[in-house]
Amino acid sequence: MQNRFIHDMRFGAHVGADGGTRFRLWAPSVEKIGIEIDGRAPIAMTQLADGWFEAKSDAAPTGSRYSFVLPDGLRVPDPASRRQAEDVHGPSMVVDPGSYVWSTRDWQGRPWEETVLYELHVGTFSAEGTFEGVRQRLDHLVDLGVTAVELMPISDFPGTRNWGYDGVLHFAPDAVYGTPDDLKRLVDEAHARGLTIFLDVVYNHFGPDGNYLNAYAAGFFDPDVHTPWGSAVNYAARPVRDFVIENALYWLREYRFDGLRFDAVDQIRDASAEHLLEELAATVRSRLTAEEPGRHVHLVLENDRNQAALLERSAGRPKYYDAQWDDDIHHVYQHLASGEAGGYYADYADHAVERLGKALATGFVYQGDPSAYRHGEIRGEPSGHLPPTSFVAFIQNHDQVGNRAFGERIDMLAGTAELHALTSIYLLAPQIPLIFMGEEWGSRRPFLFFTDFHDELADAVREGRRREFARFPQFADPVARAHIPDPNDPSTFATSKLDWDERATDPHDGRLAHVKELLRLRRDRIVPLLRGANADGQGGGSFSVEGMNGLQVSWRLPGGALTLTANLSPDEWSRSSPADDPGELLYESRPGTADALSGGRPVAPWSVAWMVRR
Repeated sequence: MQNRFIHDMRFGAHVGADGGTRFRLWAPSVEKIGIEIDGRAPIAMTQLADGWFEAKSDAAPTGSRYSFVLPDGLRVPDPASRRQAEDVHGPSMVVDPGSYVWSTRDWQGRPWEETVLYELHVGTFSAEGTFEGVRQRLDHLVDLGVTAVELMPISDFPGTRNWGYDGVLHFAPDAVYGTPDDLKRLVDEAHARGLTIFLDVVYNHFGPDGNYLNAYAAGFFDPDVHTPWGSAVNYAARPVRDFVIENALYWLREYRFDGLRFDAVDQIRDASAEHLLEELAATVRSRLTAEEPGRHVHLVLENDRNQAALLERSAGRPKYYDAQWDDDIHHVYQHLASGEAGGYYADYADHAVERLGKALATGFVYQGDPSAYRHGEIRGEPSGHLPPTSFVAFIQNHDQVGNRAFGERIDMLAGTAELHALTSIYLLAPQIPLIFMGEEWGSRRPFLFFTDFHDELADAVREGRRREFARFPQFADPVARAHIPDPNDPSTFATSKLDWDERATDPHDGRLAHVKELLRLRRDRIVPLLRGANADGQGGGSFSVEGMNGLQVSWRLPGGALTLTANLSPDEWSRSSPADDPGELLYESRPGTADALSGGRPVAPWSVAWMVRR
């Protein structure tokens, strides 16, 4: 149908052209399944081969509520539910995915090198905490200069608030945020403004409340393989692999998302000949290329293993994934900005400027190097041959803020001069930058870890989180740990909502103006240099460190040579000799920085200069 998009799946509820609805479920652990529709007596589903069950009904139109009924009488929602009527424990709803009429049917997305990501949590981004609340603020994002909205996970979770990573129904946008059509309208209007929109998806685990898969499909999980969240998802089973591959296609086709960010893929366990991540990416790319040639769809990883092999290029295009969140570069920025050196920051605190240079020039800091924090574990793969756009760089994100005991943002931990200089680096560097919501004006509102669990699970989550921090010296005392906010207290969620009135006050308005200036410069001067830098060996960099804190990084980009020179210290820095023909000044964070560099005079503390030569 013109201007309508539907992703047909082997499982779930499918409304046919004749108005009848087909229901299908993989339930290999039971011998029979019933289906209850709108409270009527359950009807038996037909058992098919390989653990599949199916039923068809002419009395289940759009809006009908249905549950699967197990042999013991337990009623469970559809794991492929497109919409939940009464949260994760209630019935699922029959949805007509073609009901939304798109106004931007011909939207093709944007090339990856144009991407400036803006990560947000739907529930805390606006006072409304809904898709509509995000939609109403799209013009702010356009004016800011970002090009891509990235939604933290929206899959249906228990209760009315969750920071996103406890979803259990991966095909259903949580009802607290709005309806499926509300989400499609958000995507549609983002496209109308020239914004791409990404979704964060979680395939490494299911949340602890509302996941009924073990009751009828125990083979969905492998009890012998453990992750931080329990038994690993069993990707050796074909229906399980299909479930997540279809989920990725569903968001990209039916909701028209321009890209996906895959959460913590290092925790996905798969010993198959073709790893799930390889099959998923290959399937998505082949399907969408065949269906919509010319459409830009981008796949991004979070991967603690620093596996460069998943970022390889073929014929100038990503073979699997466009990029990876570069935690290494964040950890160096965090140390330089705040001086923090505890926990995993210890791996970046020594020779921090050199480590920043390595990350900017070649991707990862750890490229097969031993990690002291990990007791000598070898981490990462060589990444210097990859283009700089293979890495997403940031000075904060939901993890690096939300995983702190009190949810402090970088502005609450670092000095103004340090932040000004480091922001001037990461927003102009050839890596793809990511801004966390409110960062553009230096929001002082925390972003805490919050959930809506109850009873024993609530106690376990609260006490478990406090135990996590017991190894930090400042929380060794139980009295100190007791002050860590309770994730289930509604005030923890309320405190995490952005205060949009901050933008117009000092010093937030100055920070906002600085970010806008940098993103305008990135659009006009940096992005043209990056066009064509998507093949192995394209855009590689080199770096040098002078003294302890003088850094120079140069990139050979298709559009010209780009050079960063910076003094990343609280003291003046004198170069041993003036720069040789550095090229045209693109930006300086302090007036006179470029003149000082070219004249061999002392460079002021926390100063940055960018030069370009075509």
